[in-house]
Amino acid sequence: MEAAEQYSQQIGTLAACRALGVARGSVYRRRRELRSPRPVQKRPKPPRTLSTVERGQVLAVLHSPRFVDQAPAAVYATLLDEGHYLCSIRTLYRILAEKEEVRERRRQLIHPQYEKPELLATGPNKLWSWDITKLKGPVKWTYYYLYVILDVFSRYVVGWMVAHRERAALAKRLIEASCRKHRIEPGQLTLHADRGSSMTSKPVALLLSDLGVTKTHSRPYVNDDNPYSESQFKTLKYRPEFPHAFGSIENARQFCRTFFVWYNQQHCHSGIALLTPEVVHYGLAAEVLGQRDRVLSSAYQAHPERFVNGRPKTSALPKAVWINAPVKQTDRHNNYTNLEKIVSQCC
Repeated sequence: MEAAEQYSQQIGTLAACRALGVARGSVYRRRRELRSPRPVQKRPKPPRTLSTVERGQVLAVLHSPRFVDQAPAAVYATLLDEGHYLCSIRTLYRILAEKEEVRERRRQLIHPQYEKPELLATGPNKLWSWDITKLKGPVKWTYYYLYVILDVFSRYVVGWMVAHRERAALAKRLIEASCRKHRIEPGQLTLHADRGSSMTSKPVALLLSDLGVTKTHSRPYVNDDNPYSESQFKTLKYRPEFPHAFGSIENARQFCRTFFVWYNQQHCHSGIALLTPEVVHYGLAAEVLGQRDRVLSSAYQAHPERFVNGRPKTSALPKAVWINAPVKQTDRHNNYTNLEKIVSQCC
């Protein structure tokens, strides 16, 4: 706050607040307080307040073995039934609060601090993500369950299944078949998922241990630790032909067969340089991008005047894909250094 006040005289309040990340309202309020500070007045003691002796008597009653484990409201009602009145319920709480004795006495659930998963994929079949979503059935409150395993680097769907229910045994079967299909070696793969019952089940954990696959999970109550699976489900459900409900499980399976062929082989994914997941997953990206580059080069040579920014270039395929990339902590000293530069330029 003092730094913002100091630099605002040279470059203006708005520029100083933006550079330091301080709210303008706080600066203005601070200025008003410095110009005309409010006098601190001692609050007078209300005439109806309990005396010190009376407050001690009330506290002694609350501390008595009879009432020590009861709530103030229960103490108040019990004493009224016996023909005694000490004070109001609110005053009982106020007296206890002065002694810092108002707290939740029941055992509370304490959530442990979960580490943020930071996962890196530098090629196919190194990091998979999997999840389960519901598909509406023909009758209200009936659903089919779609299991999908996705390669994070290539966005290629390596395995999927539609079932009547969500079960760990089904998930185990799908994961085992997908690993066998793509010839996953022990120590090669990391499998990421949220904390659903199937994902954290013992059969799946034992299977992954036998296969030599590292498993990771999203943090509880965090909805963006499994973004690639969630994005793939959105692509599925936002397709124009996606129905409001499926008439049968075979109908749902047939739709998914068509969809995943399109998704893997025809869908130009914006996250992988507008390539299809199949092209990236099977190492054909360099060939396709080279072909695109040759087409752009021919177009530029034919009409260079149409490209005001020079020869167009193809988008590059990302070399690394993160789930929760590490965030670089910005040193506050850098902010002050940048602010000094702004001041030197303005003055």
